[in-house]
Amino acid sequence: MLSINDVTVRLGGRTILDKAGAALPPRSRVGLIGRNGAGKSTLMKAIIGQIDPDGGSIDMPRGTRMGYIAQEAPSGTATPFDTVLAADTERAALLVESETTEDPHRLGDIHERLLAIDAYSAPARAGRILVGLGFDEEMQQRPLDSYSGGWKMRVALGALLFSEPDLLLLDEPSNHLDLEATLWLENFLKEYRATVLVISHERDLLNNVVDHILHLEQGKVTLYPGGYDAFERQRAERLAQLAAAREKQAAERAKLQDYVARNSARASTAKQAQSRAKALAKMQPIAAALEDPSLSFGFPNPQALRPPLITLDMAAVGYDETPILQRLNLRIDPDDRIALLGKNGNGKTTLARLLAAQLPAMEGAMHASGKMNVGYFTQYQVEELDVGDTPLEHMTRQMKGATPAAVRAQLGRFGFSGERATQKVGSLSGGERARLALALITRDAPHLLILDEPTNHLDVDSREALVQALNSYSGAVVIVSHDRHMIELVADRLVLVDSGRALPYDGSVEDYTDFVLGRGAEAKRAEAGGKGDRKADRRAAAEMRERYKTLQADVKKAEKQLADLNAERSRIDLAMFDPSKAGPQEQGRTMTELMQRRARVETAIENAELTWMQASEALDSLDAA
Repeated sequence: MLSINDVTVRLGGRTILDKAGAALPPRSRVGLIGRNGAGKSTLMKAIIGQIDPDGGSIDMPRGTRMGYIAQEAPSGTATPFDTVLAADTERAALLVESETTEDPHRLGDIHERLLAIDAYSAPARAGRILVGLGFDEEMQQRPLDSYSGGWKMRVALGALLFSEPDLLLLDEPSNHLDLEATLWLENFLKEYRATVLVISHERDLLNNVVDHILHLEQGKVTLYPGGYDAFERQRAERLAQLAAAREKQAAERAKLQDYVARNSARASTAKQAQSRAKALAKMQPIAAALEDPSLSFGFPNPQALRPPLITLDMAAVGYDETPILQRLNLRIDPDDRIALLGKNGNGKTTLARLLAAQLPAMEGAMHASGKMNVGYFTQYQVEELDVGDTPLEHMTRQMKGATPAAVRAQLGRFGFSGERATQKVGSLSGGERARLALALITRDAPHLLILDEPTNHLDVDSREALVQALNSYSGAVVIVSHDRHMIELVADRLVLVDSGRALPYDGSVEDYTDFVLGRGAEAKRAEAGGKGDRKADRRAAAEMRERYKTLQADVKKAEKQLADLNAERSRIDLAMFDPSKAGPQEQGRTMTELMQRRARVETAIENAELTWMQASEALDSLDAA
């Protein structure tokens, strides 16, 4: 069992963990969640001993072997296969000793121990782990230095999983993985026989793998049984109870204050008033639920363009005259929502760069609307932000000629209002930097958004906010993501990038998941249990998004109409009570005319309020669904 006992950690004068306490059950799989910057990585570093707590302690059984991925990825001339095998340090040491020892008794002990730890099947197990993480046999034998940082981190993850620690600690392990490797990791963790603590913002992983949620908020941790959906339900109930308790306490506080105020001066009741005043002083206020006003995504809607936005006709694209993808036939219309599926290295990013006009078509043709703006998001843009500048300085440079109000408005759509706009980028969390990058690429209201892994470093709530913003956005969207939840809620069309082609995938994300995991058709039918037609489901999702947009437009229209009518009613009232201040439209009108006009405006306001209320309720119903 891992026990976190009143742990306090302060960094840079700020309290990150404030007497946090929880006890993780043995062999549990726990998801550590919380908003960006809440202190999840700090808690994990305290557990492994990288940070000494300022107070409290972290206890675990003596001899517990912990496994955690270091910040630096492995490098050098060693191969991924050798690196993973070397992670079992006991096996490696015993094998070396077996080659050098001359003591026959010791040699017998060594072979006995090698058999006990299943050392001779280790190469096959290492190979299976690497294959699951995307390394085929040829890739397993290449030197580490031939790989990018993301692939090196996969090797580090493979080595950690191979070492089978008693306490496995994972900090956002899927950030460097594609959908296929993420699915493999989920299945591996489901079968893991020791304790797992994983920081993750993947709703599917948190639902499919973990059996407890450890929620970190305002320096405190709370342990909930079940996966993420169960956590949301329990937390909603807890917040409702919290709100009710606050209301009850506020009423009691008001009652005590009133009694003290009325009875303090009277000799006959002064003692009772003093007693109530002491009770009032001891009453600890119940904290309100934490709300984050910066949790915001708002994509500006583009001007309408006639379809198609882009047409690919037998196009090919690649690098250095070597095509990666060929015979590409694809049409993108203004309201399309497309997700690109396929393993990393198959060409998803290459296709995205072609659509963003960052790569030319090597063969065939690509036709794009001349008036089209494209917003292209990649993790490289997040990493290339100037840490010494502020969001306001970044946006001002990009929006040359725009008024300060327009620059501020674009930042405000993404939660950077007020002082947040003038914070140094170096002090922002990874999620906040991703939001800033999204704000920068959408400054010109693009007609097409191309998002390459936009959810990396975004917490669960931020991902939900991004999904809602994308579903409200009126332009076209192309997504590359390992987040199944986002793909299911946003995409209408799936395109599988594989074997040098990009072809429509006639199925759902769940079908693709079954395909990747090798589930047969019979198993899929049995598991589906009568699920409806996938195309019909996607059509229904598209219709719901269209309904959502229509209702949003109705709400905005009603709000504008109400603002105009209320302004007109104020002008009429002013003209009725002080004719000298009447506006141009009210000047010269008689009192009877003004009263008749006011009555018509009142009726119009009632109708507009009814329209607004009906559209708002319908919108809330869709959000709840």
